[in-house]
Amino acid sequence: MRKFNSLLFNADQRSAKNGASSRRRKLFLASLAALCAAAWFLHAPEAIADPVRIVAFGDSLTAGLGLPIQDAFPSKLAVALKAKGYDVAIVNAGVSGDTTSAALARLDWSVAAGTQAVILEFGTNDAFRGVLPAIISQNLDEVIRRLKARNIEVLLAGMYAPRNLGEGYFAAFDAIYPALSKKHGLILEPFFLKGVAGNAALNQADGIHPTAAGVDVVVKTILPSAEALIQRVRARKAS
Repeated sequence: MRKFNSLLFNADQRSAKNGASSRRRKLFLASLAALCAAAWFLHAPEAIADPVRIVAFGDSLTAGLGLPIQDAFPSKLAVALKAKGYDVAIVNAGVSGDTTSAALARLDWSVAAGTQAVILEFGTNDAFRGVLPAIISQNLDEVIRRLKARNIEVLLAGMYAPRNLGEGYFAAFDAIYPALSKKHGLILEPFFLKGVAGNAALNQADGIHPTAAGVDVVVKTILPSAEALIQRVRARKAS
């Protein structure tokens, strides 16, 4: 885990030097994907069954950095859920490098009208930058509050802070996700990268981002929580 945390920190320092043009391109592609998702949600043919519409809203771990789109987390989760008989449509609204502040800024156009559930995965990039846990919590709390105001169910994907930031920091950071889950009555996946973080065989050369096989592990871990999320959507629709 120490090696993993060091790799995370070093990779973040490299990514901070990439320049504004790359960031603008990523945001353009994310906005285009969100617009396409909104069009699909609003104008899907009547012949298609009414799927549970889910947005995977996160950073590079959601976006699938370094992977073809079919191997990214949202795509593989959709395949796994459909294999179990669930009718779902999952939109990939991940943007590499995003912080919780960026999530709050792009929330309204990233989560299209018609969305019924969100898998929320943010916070690691904040920790890389040493953002105070109280601010991270405040940003995530506001994202969740606004999603709930739209009657959108939320699965909160927890993360752990790099241990080289000190015990006080990582203890406060790690506590964010259970606390928000309890406050808002959310489904919580305690650690998004469980079984993957620190395992070289399941990560790309950067030691941070999962390979396709690593994504398979993430999907297997989160699948029960995703099924519970779908059940909440169904219960809401039936009420």
